[in-house]
Amino acid sequence: MFVLLLVLIVVLFGFGFLNPIWWVVAAALVYAATRHGRDRGGGWSRSGSSDLGDYRDYRERRDRRERWDRRYGRQNRARWRREDRRDREHRR
Repeated sequence: MFVLLLVLIVVLFGFGFLNPIWWVVAAALVYAATRHGRDRGGGWSRSGSSDLGDYRDYRERRDRRERWDRRYGRQNRARWRREDRRDREHRR
């Protein structure tokens, strides 16, 4: 789909040398395609900057992982210590 859209834009740009109205049509098509891609989330971040969107995704994953570690880390550490003590006692 993207290739066909790109070919159409190039053809319309070429026709612009015959009649400048085709340049306007090509520009409108480019504008519509980029707006449509942003609205549907087609690889564009909501902020318009891909790097900023990637950083936000990273930060959300990092925060989620930290919350998980805080929530389950303390509880599990105590349980693991108890299990380790039991294992050491059974080995004796």
